[in-house]
Amino acid sequence: MKVQEVEIKAGRSERHYWRDLWRNRELLYILSMRDVSVRYKQTALGAAWGLIRPLTTMLIMVFVFSKVAKLQGDPGVPYPLMVLGGITIWTFFSTAFTQVSNSVTLNSNLVTKVYFPRLIMPLSSIAVSFIDFLVSLGLFIILAAWYRFMPDWHLLFVPLFMILAVLASFAFGLFFAVVNVRFRDIGQLIPFIVQVGFYACPIAYSSRLVAGERWYSIYMLNPMVGIIDGFRWSLLGGKAYFNPQSLVYSVAIVLICLLLSVYFFRKRENSFVDDI
Repeated sequence: MKVQEVEIKAGRSERHYWRDLWRNRELLYILSMRDVSVRYKQTALGAAWGLIRPLTTMLIMVFVFSKVAKLQGDPGVPYPLMVLGGITIWTFFSTAFTQVSNSVTLNSNLVTKVYFPRLIMPLSSIAVSFIDFLVSLGLFIILAAWYRFMPDWHLLFVPLFMILAVLASFAFGLFFAVVNVRFRDIGQLIPFIVQVGFYACPIAYSSRLVAGERWYSIYMLNPMVGIIDGFRWSLLGGKAYFNPQSLVYSVAIVLICLLLSVYFFRKRENSFVDDI
C-alpha cells in the first residue's frame, strides 16, 4: 500500500491546495460511497424511494394542474411526460443543492480532526443525488414507452444539461455550505428555498405560457429555467418548448456564481474549525 506523507506548515495548503485535492481523490470516493450507504441505511425500500417520490409527485401534479386547473402542456407532448421530465432534473438539482449546503456541518467531526482540502466534502455529497436521478430517469423511460413516445437525436444533449445542473447545485450549495457553518439558521432556510423554487421553476407548466410576457426577461434570470427547459427538450424533442436564450442566461449565471462560491469557500474554509 502506497503511503503519502503530507507536510503541514504555514502556507502549504494555499500553495498546494489543488494538488492535495487530486491526491485525496480516494477520500472523495470513500465519502461519496459513505453518503450513499447512509442515505439508504436501515430503510425497508432502499433506493425504491427514488422511484416512489417522483411517481407520487407526478401523479398529484397531473391531477391538480391538468385535471383540476385544466393547465395544458406543450402541444403534442403528453402532460405526464412533461411533468416527470421537469421533476427528474429538479429533484436531482434540489437533492444535490441540499446535500452540498449541509456537507460541511455533517462532516464536522472530520473538519476538527484531520487535514484535507475541505472542498472534498461538498464534492462528495453530490453522489447521492445521482442514485435518485437514475431511478427517476428509468421511470421516465418506462412512462415514455407506455405513451409510445420515442426520443430522437435531441437525447444527445442530456449530458450537457446534466452537467449544468451539477454545476448549478454546486455553485449555490457551496455558498450556503459556508454560511451554514457560521449561522445554523441556514439549515432551516434551505428546505424553504427548495420548496419555493419548485413552484418558481417550469415543472408543472411550460415556459411557453410565460413567453411573450413583459417580465419574461426577468423570469429567465432564474438559471434553472434554461436547464429544466433544455433537459425536457432533450428528452421530448422539438415539441417541448425551449428558448436557447434562456440557456445563455443559465450558463452565464451559473459560471459566475460558481467562481464566486469557490473563491468564498476558499477564503473561509480555514475558519471552519473555529466556527464548528
